[in-house]
Amino acid sequence: MKKRKLNYVIHNPNPLEKTADLLLEILIAANTDKVEQALKEAVGENEEQKIEKECAI
Repeated sequence: MKKRKLNYVIHNPNPLEKTADLLLEILIAANTDKVEQALKEAVGENEEQKIEKECAI
């Protein structure tokens, strides 16, 4: 079976700045969980590095 290519057409009466803000809000809402997980992992790595430095001293 042949895969269909998705084609989106959006009628947008908003100014460019408003459109960018709306798209940014949508993308932030869609990726909030991923960002939170990445931040938790980064904080965890920083904490591990601090512990290793303290032990080395």
